[in-house]
Amino acid sequence: MSETPFSTRHIGTGEAAQQRMLAAVGVPSLEALMDAAVPRSIHDAQPPAGLPEPASEEEVLGRLRELAAKNTVRTSMIGQGYYDTRTPAVIQRNILENPAWYTAYTPYQPEISQGRLEALLNFQTMVIDLTGLDVAGASMLDEGTAAAEAMLLARRATARKLPGARRFVVDADLFAQTRAVLETRAAGVGIELVVADLLTDPAAADLEGAFGVLVQLPGASGRIPERQSVTALIDRAHDSDALAVVAADLLAATLVASAGELGADMAVGTTQRFGVPMGFGGPHAGYLAVKEGLQRQLPGRLVGVSHDADGAPAYRLALQTREQHIRREKATSNICTAQVLLAVMASMYAVYHGPDGLRAIAERVHAHARSLAGALAPALAAAGGQLAHERFFDTLELVVPGRAEDLRAAALEADVTVWLESLDRVRLSVDETTTPGAVEALVRAVSAALGASAPFESADTGRVPQWRDMTRTTEYLTHPVFSTYRSETAMMRYLRRLADKDYALDRGMIPLGSCTMKLNAAVEMAAVTWPEFSRIHPFAPAGDVAGYLELIGELESWLGILTGYEAVSVQPNAGSQGELAGLLAIKGYHESRGESGRDVCLIPASAHGTNAASAVLAGMRVVVVGTDGVGNIDLEDLRAQAEKHAESLAAIMITYPSTHGVYEEHVGEVCAVVHDAGGQVYIDGANLNALLGHARPGRFGGDVSHLNLHKTFCIPHGGGGPGVGPVAARAHLEPFLPGHPLVQGDLGARAGAVSSAPYGSPSILPISWAYIALMGAHGLREATESAVLAANYVAARLDEHFPVLYRGETGYVAHECILDLRPLRAETGITVDDVAKRLIDYGFHAPTMSFPVAGTLMVEPTESEDLGELDRFCAAMIAIRGEAMKVAEGTWPAEDNPLVGAPHTASAMVGDWEHPYTRAEAVYPVANQHQDKYWPTVRRVDGAYGDRNLVCACPPLESFA
Repeated sequence: MSETPFSTRHIGTGEAAQQRMLAAVGVPSLEALMDAAVPRSIHDAQPPAGLPEPASEEEVLGRLRELAAKNTVRTSMIGQGYYDTRTPAVIQRNILENPAWYTAYTPYQPEISQGRLEALLNFQTMVIDLTGLDVAGASMLDEGTAAAEAMLLARRATARKLPGARRFVVDADLFAQTRAVLETRAAGVGIELVVADLLTDPAAADLEGAFGVLVQLPGASGRIPERQSVTALIDRAHDSDALAVVAADLLAATLVASAGELGADMAVGTTQRFGVPMGFGGPHAGYLAVKEGLQRQLPGRLVGVSHDADGAPAYRLALQTREQHIRREKATSNICTAQVLLAVMASMYAVYHGPDGLRAIAERVHAHARSLAGALAPALAAAGGQLAHERFFDTLELVVPGRAEDLRAAALEADVTVWLESLDRVRLSVDETTTPGAVEALVRAVSAALGASAPFESADTGRVPQWRDMTRTTEYLTHPVFSTYRSETAMMRYLRRLADKDYALDRGMIPLGSCTMKLNAAVEMAAVTWPEFSRIHPFAPAGDVAGYLELIGELESWLGILTGYEAVSVQPNAGSQGELAGLLAIKGYHESRGESGRDVCLIPASAHGTNAASAVLAGMRVVVVGTDGVGNIDLEDLRAQAEKHAESLAAIMITYPSTHGVYEEHVGEVCAVVHDAGGQVYIDGANLNALLGHARPGRFGGDVSHLNLHKTFCIPHGGGGPGVGPVAARAHLEPFLPGHPLVQGDLGARAGAVSSAPYGSPSILPISWAYIALMGAHGLREATESAVLAANYVAARLDEHFPVLYRGETGYVAHECILDLRPLRAETGITVDDVAKRLIDYGFHAPTMSFPVAGTLMVEPTESEDLGELDRFCAAMIAIRGEAMKVAEGTWPAEDNPLVGAPHTASAMVGDWEHPYTRAEAVYPVANQHQDKYWPTVRRVDGAYGDRNLVCACPPLESFA
């Protein structure tokens, strides 16, 4: 172990700084602070036992190398929605490994997010062009989730015309993992999922009572159906007012007719094969595109082009009224994030290759598939086998009666993994990385297994595809952005230019309450791009993924120890999916006991918006529980609601510490009231950064929790994703945690899948594993103490300027504090938005605005910021208060002052200046700021999220000239 423990690198304040902070807070020690702040009834005197001793960076990297060595990287021909790909080095280094991209936050504040927003607009344009539809979102969690959201969208969109329809019909040739996610999500909301052969005879398909249909293109078997079959099915669906969804492979879509050309209403899928490593299943950016008229039903996020205060074009999130913090139990989706970092990578893959490059890759892939089919034909014929389909893009299905396992084993001997569909069928998928040598090796192995000894001869079934009726005829990626950056120099500069427009954690503090933007150490990130982790297929043989399974097992065990639960699943690939998984576990538990009537979920008025949305998607009824005058759960109202719904109470969802940033004293009583009424307690783990090492939800009354690894456990936010939301539960709920039909481990006996891959987003799990290994139990406890100290220090410094709205019974906050700006507005007219925008001029990302209370800022400084940065933030807030007072005093007019004019761009400094404040007051409000000035590239952006004139694809470049 090195002389300097890693915890001193992770925690920004040293002993001397902490003594100064403790003096300001008014307590003698960190221990005294935690004793006073955390209720005695839940406070652990010592950190939990069972975690490893803290390791050095060298030891952690060495251990990760050992685990990586237990994974075997082979030529993957498994396919089934996951394909090996080449990540251009310029994208890997300048995006995936660049903290300017991976430490950024969700682009809610558009003025400091123009680079990310432009990249996401590129993503949307790419998806729109390749699917042939009108509008696409800024990414989904994965393909299965995208399909599930399309199913729910179809039901909503057809509700008036088809009020009684509850069937969603999917083609039998659909990826197994997509079907598994659909089954889980359909069961939660009472949809009947029907699996049928839709394309062999579309006229015979039973669409009675169906509100939508879904087909895969190409099919899971590799089949490209006849165009007439697809269009006939879509026409039949439309004739009955149902909607048609196509799950489309975007690389195939460069050659094969797009979903829009075929008449589909929606397209779903993944962009994984656009330069994003397989990573044992994730993270990857899914997509969902829709035709005109359905865009207001889209879940997740949508980027559009608006205008700033000067009338210049500017990007921002659009249609945000669908977000859960506004709609709560009326939300149409519980998704509160996206896969931004992966969407950016996929979009830049398209920018890097351009339309011609993508088409060339697709043609090469198809050529290898044709060569493989031709070379295997003699051996198949000799053995009485055949190709299941003559029309294919990249996947062959071999029909080999009784010999499928022999072929799989022979391929494995040749260092190639293939897909065993049944005892009689094997599937082989080629991809961008497939070489002629790999094709030859596979042909020799398969031929030998079938008893054919003829030497390999490259064969081609002809240059013209067998599916000419399905050939794409429309252009794509015609916007100049997809043909401008051909050289690596140009590409590198484009990525740098976009990154420079944004504010990320590599620039300074992001004090967002409830979001925990803390250090994502480089050593924790190191293993993500190692091929032993990045180039593993999610359905690879168990013997090839021993290192992954060991790492996941250790991480789940450590998370269980830290939270006090007996079982953990890392499958949910976002906090929202963790919430859903936890509620489905509760629902399954009640049903197993013959209590299916328990469907009421109590949710405090202060809860995260996703809580209510997740409850609805789990098939529960939401009943709101009020809060008292100081922000805590109203115990009397809770008792009344528990009594009123005693026969139907399923659960309560609480966040601890509360969404108001305090440790509620009566959390144990809250849990007892619900348990006594027969319900289960769900504890939202969003604020776990205030508990680690000091209290465990599974020990103070929780039955199940989700954990945000992208908050407490250091996985970077990536500009709004990736996230990981494991679900942890007491032993009685373990059988109802997520399972998966294709899992390598022993989870098959559990409940349904909530993510496409068995372990969600495994390639980023080494980050959290490394964090825990580096910190150890005592380091994690110190991190919690330091985070709580930082929040109380900010509260102490700012309370006289901006009252702290909520405190615990002993007068302390938890890891975040809510500053009340409503008195400032009453006194000066300056709004919370004005303060947030003015913070940009001071070089800060704003805290969380107007959540959970309108007109407030919720500040979470985290343990990673040093005292200098904390003081810089406090000084900025105090200075802004002084500026607001100048407005109140009449020094600056209410309609023209640095706050309402914020943020100020460099271009705004050029030319005539007619404001009552100086240029220096506008852009250099702090002494010496010119030495390290962040310049936003746009002025204040219109916040009217309902703007109907938004353009959600790349506009002409000249509009930004």
